[in-house]
This record gives sequence, structure tokens and C-alpha cells, in this order.
Amino acid sequence: MIKVTAAEVNKLRKATGAGMMDCKNALVEAEGDFDKAIDVLRKKGQKVAAKRADRDSSEGAAVAKVNPSNTMGVAIVLGCETDFVGKNENFLALANKLAEIALNSDSKDSFLQANFDGMSVSEKLIEQTGVIGEKLDIKSFEKIEAPYVGAYVHINKIAALVGLTSVVDNAATLSKDLAMQVASMGATTLSYKDFDPAYVASETEARIAVIEKDNIELGRLGKALKNVPKYISMCQLTPEVLEQAESDAKEQLKLEGKPEQIWNKILPGKMDRFISDNTTLDKEQCLLDQDFIKDDKSTVAKYVSTYGEVEISGFKRVTLG
Repeated sequence: MIKVTAAEVNKLRKATGAGMMDCKNALVEAEGDFDKAIDVLRKKGQKVAAKRADRDSSEGAAVAKVNPSNTMGVAIVLGCETDFVGKNENFLALANKLAEIALNSDSKDSFLQANFDGMSVSEKLIEQTGVIGEKLDIKSFEKIEAPYVGAYVHINKIAALVGLTSVVDNAATLSKDLAMQVASMGATTLSYKDFDPAYVASETEARIAVIEKDNIELGRLGKALKNVPKYISMCQLTPEVLEQAESDAKEQLKLEGKPEQIWNKILPGKMDRFISDNTTLDKEQCLLDQDFIKDDKSTVAKYVSTYGEVEISGFKRVTLG
């Protein structure tokens, strides 16, 4: 049996990330040939990857990177099988290095073919599958380009990117706050104006049905019933709808015996409440219409407006699972 030195084993370990014994055995099998030893480890990775191809890689790490000029950002999820591996320092280092490479790729496909220390990213994933012993894959790949891009990562489980239309004072703070909002609240679109009318109609019917069903049980228990809204999005609140809501509010004030001369002080609050009660879909899914997480008395749109002539050009969010 050929003898290999500790220096040779350490060199192979640094090049591949494989364990000491795996590197030693690979060098012995390759009769001391460094390049052949790398091939041995790759073949081992291919065998392990083939055996674990049907495994669920639902754990891992979400990572976001932004280039030095803050004009481009990428967010990826490197998946693995267990939380134990997902929290490992070497695994996290691999995820971060992959994200750096992803910055120079335009799509997930081109990213998987990109160079990683003399092999493709996809080959590296197979190699590391052999090293780690768990299925590794790229679960998500998202990229944003804009005049200014910011990012936020929440405990390596959620990563978000936000693009701004211009570079304003404190753009770093604004973009990070917005990325944190995206990560935390999970918006799916920028504004209610982006909704398909058919989707809103279907969602309205479904949500009302759920509330009405809940109210049957609440009524049986003698508890207060939930409000059943007629609408769920600002796109449904036409001028006619708002006019009728104001008329109904005035009629209510009249029935309550409120003096007409103070109606103008009460009506704005009632209309704000009407809009809030009838735009639940917007608050859940539309970034600009959500309550700002750092000040729930303000919306994201109002927060952005405090920074002057700047808008959100786009956003992306990746998450485990």
C-alpha cells in the first residue's frame, strides 16, 4: 500500500473540503496522484448523490449577497437534509461562496454551470454531497438589478432583496428596512394595482365564506361575531363604493344623535376604518400597502415617501421549505 504524507492529505482536504480519512483513502486509491484523488472523491459524491436523489432537502441556508456598487443582488437557498448540517460552519461558508459566484450569473441554469475552483457549481454540489453525506441542491435563485439594491437575511432561513429606483441619502437604511419588511411579512406583489380582478373576486368569496363559517361557531358559543367585509382590496373600493360608505357612515351618525356640525371630525376616522376593514388582502400581500413593521401607524408606502424621490423597483424573497 502506498504511503501518503500528512501534507498531501491536508492539501487535498483544502481543495475539496472532504474529511481527513476520505482524503487519505482517496490518495491511497489514486496511488498518490493528486488529480486522480480528486476524481475518486467526485465519483464517491456521484454515488452518494445517486443514492440520495429522492431525499427531501428541506433544510439548509438562505443567503443574500450584493455587489460592491450596490447595483445588483442575489439570493439563493442551498438545501440539505438536516438542520444539523444546515447550521454547520463549513456548510454556511459553502453557501456564502456559492452566493458570491451567483452574483455573476443571470439565471439558475447558468449559475449551476459557473466555475467553482476548476469544476462547475453542479459538480461541486455532487462532490460535497459525497463529503457531507447528504443531498445538496440549489432550491432557489433570485436576482435583482437596480440603481440601488439592499438585502436582509433572517437567521439563514429567509433572505430578501429590494431594488430602489434611485440612490438617495441613507439608501442603505431604506433598502435594508424594506428587505426586512419583505422577509418578515412575505409580500407577494408591490401594489394592489397588480392584482388580477378574477383572483380578487375568487379570494373575496373564499374569505367571506370562512368568516361566515367561523361566525356560526362563535354564535353557538355566545361570543362576539367577526366582521364580514364586503371587499378585501383597494381595487374594489371604487369612488361609488366609497361614496356609499360615507353615506352609510353619515346615516349611522344621524341615528346615534351626533350633531351634524361635528360629523367632519368623525367621518375621516370612520372612512379609514372602513378602508382598513376592506383591504385585508392588500395588507397581507402588497408590499406598499402593508403596515410598516417598525411603525404600525404607517404604511410602507408612507415610509418610502419620507426619503424623497425614490420608489421600489422590485423585490425578491427566498426561504427554506
